[in-house]
Amino acid sequence: MGAGGRMSAPNGGTEVKKNPLQKVPTSKPPFTVGDIKKAIPPHCFQRSLIRSFSYVVYDLILVSIMYYVANTYFHLIPSPYCYIAWPIYWICQGCVCTGIWVNAHECGHHAFSDYQLVDDTVGLILHSALLVPYFSWKYSHRRHHSNTGSLERDEVFVPKSKSQLGWYSKYLNNPLGRVITLTVTLTLGWPLYLAFNVSGRPYDRFACHYDPYGPIYNNRERLQIFLSDAGVLGACYLLYRVALVKGLAWLVCIYGVPLLVVNGFLVLITYLQHTHPSLPHYDSTEWDWLRGALATCDRDYGVLNKVFHNITDTHVVHHLFSTMPHYNAMEATKAVKPLLGDYYQFDGTPIFKAMWREAKECLYVEKDESSQGKGVFWYKNKL
Repeated sequence: MGAGGRMSAPNGGTEVKKNPLQKVPTSKPPFTVGDIKKAIPPHCFQRSLIRSFSYVVYDLILVSIMYYVANTYFHLIPSPYCYIAWPIYWICQGCVCTGIWVNAHECGHHAFSDYQLVDDTVGLILHSALLVPYFSWKYSHRRHHSNTGSLERDEVFVPKSKSQLGWYSKYLNNPLGRVITLTVTLTLGWPLYLAFNVSGRPYDRFACHYDPYGPIYNNRERLQIFLSDAGVLGACYLLYRVALVKGLAWLVCIYGVPLLVVNGFLVLITYLQHTHPSLPHYDSTEWDWLRGALATCDRDYGVLNKVFHNITDTHVVHHLFSTMPHYNAMEATKAVKPLLGDYYQFDGTPIFKAMWREAKECLYVEKDESSQGKGVFWYKNKL
C-alpha cells in the first residue's frame, strides 16, 4: 500500500518532479473552468449505466467470495494460523467494501448513470448496507463540494485557528499524542462526524446527519433524510436478526471489523485529500469556487488506487467535475495537468508516512501576512 510512484506524463515524456511541499499558487488562475473542460476529451463526461453497474457487480462478487471462504473454511484452520487468516480477511474485505462505498459516492454525485432515480436507489441500498445515511451524506457532501477550502462554509475537515484549539492540543503534540489522535480519528471519526458533526462546519445549534430537522438540511430535503434514517435502521434490524441466528461474535468478525476498516479508510482518504502543508484555505475575502476546488491533493495508494476506483489519485478533477464517472477520471486528470500546472497538487509520499507528517505539521491554520492575499491561510504546527 502507498507505493508512492508518480503519475506518468500525459504525452509519455519525462515529467518534471515537483516538490510536493511547495505551496500551490493562491492568485486567481489564468484559466477558467470552461478552459479546463475543453482540455478534457468529451467522452470522459459520459456516464454508462452498464459500465457503472459492472463495478458494483465486480465488487459484490469479490465480497461474496471472501465471505464464502471465511465462513466455510476459517473454522477449519488450526491455531495459530487462524489468527493470521482473520486479519487478512478483515483488511481485504474492508478495502473492497470501501470500493462499494465509492460506487455509492458516485450515485450521490449523479455520476453513476443518466437516471437520478437509479442513482439514488443504488446509492441508498449500498450506503445503507454500510450504515451510511445516503441522502443525509449526499446533501452535506454536495455543500462540501460547493464550498471547498472556505473556512466559513466548507462542511468537513474545516481547520481551526490557533486560538480555537482545545487546551489539550499541546499535550497531544508529541509522538504518543499523535498516535492517540490518529487512532481515535480513524476508528471513531466517521461515526462521530455523522452523529455529532465532529470536524465539520460549526452551526449555531446541534448538527447531526440523522436529524431531518437539523441545521444541515432545508425543508425540501427533510423527507429524504427520514428515508436515509429508515435505510440505516432497516440495515441495523437485518444485522440484529443475523446476530440472533449466527451469534454476535460471528457478525463482528464477518461484518463488523471490515466495516471499521471501511470507516478508517474513508476518514484517511478524505483527510489526506484536504490536509497538506502546501494547500491553502481562504476566508470570505479571498475564497472563490475554482481556487477552493484546486486546494485539494491527489494521493498515491499503490494498488489500492484501483481497489478504491481511483477516488484517491483523481480527487482534483473530481472536485472540478463531480458528475464525471470515476472510470474516466484518470484520463481526465492526465488531460488537465498541463493546463493546471502548479495549481495541480499530487503527492506520492507513502500513505503512512504522509499521514504521520500531516498529523505533525497541520495542526491549525494561520494567515500568511507576507502573501499578497490577506485572506489566505496556511497550516502551522507551532504551539
